[in-house]
Amino acid sequence: MKLTHTAFFGDGEHTFALTDDMITELERIADLGFGAFYLRSINMQFKLSDLVEVIRLGLIGGGTTPERAAQLTDTYARNRPIDELYPLAFDILDARWGWCR
Repeated sequence: MKLTHTAFFGDGEHTFALTDDMITELERIADLGFGAFYLRSINMQFKLSDLVEVIRLGLIGGGTTPERAAQLTDTYARNRPIDELYPLAFDILDARWGWCR
């Protein structure tokens, strides 16, 4: 089962993973359970901050330090077109959901 997603982001290839701890943090930040968060994303009802947080937490879960993940998202995810962010965030969510097996 594939729970990670590897993609180019910002300065190179990175591994993204929403580990259990990262999902717990995402739920806390969004004040929403993971299933509802996933459905909100599928239905294009997301907040812009949702996309950035999925990418940031995915980087951390994939092995990037929290400081580096914040730096990467501040540099390459903020003030960017949503059509650049959504596919990556959705691929990260899908990897954990299990659609990418």
